[in-house]
This record gives sequence, C-alpha cells and structure tokens, in this order.
Amino acid sequence: MNQHLIIIAIILFTLAYLLGIKKQTWLLSGYNQKRVNDQDKLARLVGSYNLIMGMIMLGGAFINHPNTQVLIPILVIGYVILIGYVNAKMVE
Repeated sequence: MNQHLIIIAIILFTLAYLLGIKKQTWLLSGYNQKRVNDQDKLARLVGSYNLIMGMIMLGGAFINHPNTQVLIPILVIGYVILIGYVNAKMVE
C-alpha cells in the first residue's frame, strides 16, 4: 500500500468537491478568471478531472505494481492539457 498516493487521492477528492460542487474556481491558477465566460463549465470540467484522477490514485495505492509510479506524471500532464484547453477554448 502506497501512503503517498492515498494522500494525493484525498487532496484530489477535496479539490473535486470544492471545485465541482462548491464552484470555488478561485482555487485554480493558470488562467485569467475574469476572461472565462462559463465559470460553471470550468468548475465541472476540472472537478470531474480531479474526481477521476483521485479514484485512479486511490486504486493505484492499493495495487503493488511498479508501474503505479507513472500516475503522478499522468496527473501533471492532464493539468497541463486542461490549462491549455481553458486558455484556448474558454477564454474570450
């Protein structure tokens, strides 16, 4: 059992709750909040990504396999893709 992945999963679940349900988009960085037209879509998109990655991290924490160390770079790459998508498609 990997405790680091469990801690990351808890952080991701907390962010998914705060972003997806409470719509607290001020927690996000990497975009200009005033220029995004649809704040609800942004909150749903990032909240859903955090929830999915949190479930993957939690599942990877209980699997004793050497390939679980590749989950952190996948998480970071996903955030970079999200920032690019938000800045390209959702900003006026």
